[in-house]
Amino acid sequence: MTAPVFVVDDFTGAAPGRTYVLEGSEGRHAVSVKRLRAGEDVVLTDGAGRWAHGTVAAAEGKDRLLVALDDDGVREQDAESPLITVVQALPKGDRGELAVETMTETGVDAVVPWAASRCITQWKGERGLKALGKWRATAREAGKQSRRVRFPEVAEAATTKQVARLLADADFAGVLHEEGSEPLATAPLPASGRIVLVVGPEGGVSPEELAAFAEAGAKPYRLGRSVLRTSTAGTAATALLLGRTGRWS
Repeated sequence: MTAPVFVVDDFTGAAPGRTYVLEGSEGRHAVSVKRLRAGEDVVLTDGAGRWAHGTVAAAEGKDRLLVALDDDGVREQDAESPLITVVQALPKGDRGELAVETMTETGVDAVVPWAASRCITQWKGERGLKALGKWRATAREAGKQSRRVRFPEVAEAATTKQVARLLADADFAGVLHEEGSEPLATAPLPASGRIVLVVGPEGGVSPEELAAFAEAGAKPYRLGRSVLRTSTAGTAATALLLGRTGRWS
């Protein structure tokens, strides 16, 4: 089994061969939940690509883990290419967290919440801030669970105009749509840059939104014969893109 991943705020004092103290909520999780003991391997990361491998030297109390870093010290994982961004329309209930969780585990690089016109759920005021916080916490936890050291960015909720600008700047822009004439499985993809894919709400992308996205250069694509829910379509599409671009090779 691969080493468990724990998040650190920074790597100050994390020199090769030295002992790093993991404490706070992550230390508590390592000591009291995971019950790690001396000699076990761990990976520390800031979630932005910097990471270090180490071995547990000792556990102190309920929330302090002493980690002996290996001789390579802190390393950095380059960003993937092409980057994959999924614009996710706001689903009902906790399906948004489900979408973020499975897309993160699959390998998406960024998620943009989208307040589509047909979304039943709308993020406003404190409710919106709380929902965004849940999506970001989900991405962090799913990143740890899937042993990633570069977690996906979860942006603030975007309007249709903001999504259109994002699509216009992409190297490949698409909208998942059941009536798309071309399958995503055969669409020409860039070898580098940024891929941006839009996943609509349960009620579908409106004609006005499709027109705005088409003007920005985004074509409609279909995934397959079956119609997926908004909470699973992004994950399926991400998996397809990762395979086609060679990132899963």
